[in-house]
Parts: sequence; structure tokens; C-alpha cells
Amino acid sequence: MSACIVGWAHTPFGKHADEDVESLITQVSRDALKDAQLSASDVDEVVLGTFNEGFSPQGFPASLILQADEGLRFKPAVRVENACATGSAAIHHGLRAIESGQARMVLVVGVEKMTALPGPEIGNTLLKAAYLKEEGDIKGGFAGVFAHICDLYYQRHGHQGDALARIAAKNHANGVHNPLAQIRKDLGYDFCRTLSDKNPTVVGNLKRTDCSLVSDGAAAIVLADEETARSMKRAVRFRSATQVSDYLPMSKRDIVRFEGCTKAWQQALQKAGVTLDDLSFVETHDCFTIAELIEYEAMGLTPPGQGFRALEEGWVYPGGKLPINLSGGLKAKGHPVGATGVSMHVLSAMQLTGSAPPEIQIANPKMAGIYNMGGAAVASYVSILEPLV
Repeated sequence: MSACIVGWAHTPFGKHADEDVESLITQVSRDALKDAQLSASDVDEVVLGTFNEGFSPQGFPASLILQADEGLRFKPAVRVENACATGSAAIHHGLRAIESGQARMVLVVGVEKMTALPGPEIGNTLLKAAYLKEEGDIKGGFAGVFAHICDLYYQRHGHQGDALARIAAKNHANGVHNPLAQIRKDLGYDFCRTLSDKNPTVVGNLKRTDCSLVSDGAAAIVLADEETARSMKRAVRFRSATQVSDYLPMSKRDIVRFEGCTKAWQQALQKAGVTLDDLSFVETHDCFTIAELIEYEAMGLTPPGQGFRALEEGWVYPGGKLPINLSGGLKAKGHPVGATGVSMHVLSAMQLTGSAPPEIQIANPKMAGIYNMGGAAVASYVSILEPLV
């Protein structure tokens, strides 16, 4: 591939009571162009990723990016959506524009404003990423979908409460060092493992510490073709980028296996000409702790049913053979749906250019893997990134 990331911006994730979708988009658009040392006139195309589906009353949001700078006026702008993988869908749209030769520079923004809605409405909005004909009445909304997946996993492979608590504790410990994270507190394994008033059951076997956060926020990247990127101050190249889609109904697939995740990883690694062992770290989609556990297996880090080994043997911790979610993941960083995929690419680009927070910066990282998931392993996106040298 010839597309590269040459600039980025990222708001802190959390509750932004004084911001709306428009102001969040405007902020990161300006900041990303400034980071890339570009003017708006250099941009050939703009892409916005936002799930929305009721989070914001503003429909038709694509052209809101143009309000960041009058130099963006009359540039082609489009909004894309693919549930919780919306950010990566927007990036892929930009990648295709560059790979086809239609654009030299593309500004990609992911955004979501979630906290303005009451809790029940947030749950109903997120549940639209499930197959409503069969899954619309699941108790607990989208958390209930993953609680059902968790139950099926436990039935097949045994109870994994220890592993889920270790994932939550790991990601919260990492999030302490990420100034962009919504929660910067080391909760510890004991707190994450124990049911309590402060860590109650959400639904089924999932406690509060097993569930990602309702968030507001935005992230943006500037994409450029490789020839242009070589003249920039820094660049991170897409070695490969793949996307696969699986059936929406869980009843049509073995939901415990995340087969779409496996296919996407296999295709991305093959296209990049590398193996999992070549990666320095991974950012993966921990919307719920059970999702991260299954993703260990789906990416090939462990055999099916043995994801717990990656935690017990220390592989996925800082300093391990494949650190996962050094950013704190969705669990600590937050999960503003449309922004998540772009955020993953920003944090990975920071790592690969040595500009991540010092406490989580890996020494001399060579290559990153990113997995962003829409729905319950329905839309699966994998990127393999490396510094452009």
C-alpha cells in the first residue's frame, strides 16, 4: 500500500457537556491539519465517521468538517458508518481514494457525542448494531448481547471470571498513563474481580468493569500518498488494511469464535507479508472484556478456549511479547462509537513515531496491529502499520 498517516489529532474522551458534534469535529480537523503542517487547501477529500443513529439530532453531518476552515469549502465530503467500526470504515474510504489516485491528501474524522442522551436511550441506540428481529429483546441491550456471548463461551470453555478481571485491570493500569483516557485510575485486579456496590452486575456475568464507557470525543488523521508523505515531518505507512463482514444474526454463526476477526487478521498479515510475531503491539476492540479475550484466540495468539494463557503468562502486558491496548483500550480510554477506529490509529501512530506518553511508549516499535469491530464481530477491520523510512 502507498497510503500513510502524516498528521493526527485527538480530544480527550469523556463527558464534554459544553461540546457538540460540530465543535468536536471542528477542533480535531483544525488540529490534525496543524499537526501535519498543512493548509486546508492541500486537502483533496474529507471523510467523516459517525455512528449517530440517534445520538445527535443533526442529520447529514459530512459537511460540518468544512466549517473548520474555509479552505475546505467545495472539497468532496462524505459521511460513512459501520457501527462500532465506523472510524475504520472512514479510514478505509480515505485509503481507497489515495490508492486509486483520486486524492493525494485526505482528512478523516471520527466523532460521537453520546452522553447527552439518558441511559436507556443510549442502550436503545447502541442496540441498533444488533439484529433486532432476533436480538432486539435481549435483556441489557448491547451489553446483553455480549453477556450472551460470555455465557456461551463459559459453557464451552469454562468460567473465565479471572481472565476478564485481568483484562479490565490491565487496561485500566495502562490508561493511567494516557492523558486522553476517560478513566485514569488503576482499579486493580481485586476490584475488577469482585462484585460490589461500586462494581455491580450490569447483565449476566458482566460487571461494570467488564463494559466500555459511554463517551464523547473525536479523533482525526491526515492521509497522504507515500510520495507526498516522504516530504513530511513524519509518516506512518499502512502495510496492509483489510475488512471482512459476517452475518448480522448471531444465530447464523458460531458467535464464540469471532470468525470474521480471524479472517481479517489472516488477510491483513498475509497481505503485509508478516506474522503475529512481527508485531510490536496491538490495539484491539475491547468493548467488553469478553471481546478482548476472544480476540486473543481469533487473532491466533492462543488456541480457542485458551485466551487466559495470554494473561497468565504475561504476553499482553507492557513488556510482554505482544502488549495489547497500551492506550487503555476502550475500557479505560472510552468508546465514542464513531471516533474509536480513528483513535486506535492515532494512538498506534504515536507509538510508532515515539510520541506516545513516556510511561507506555515501547522502545523502538517496528510494527503495529489494530483490530476494530462493528457489532458483535460483524464488521472486522485490521490495519498493519509501520514507520515510513
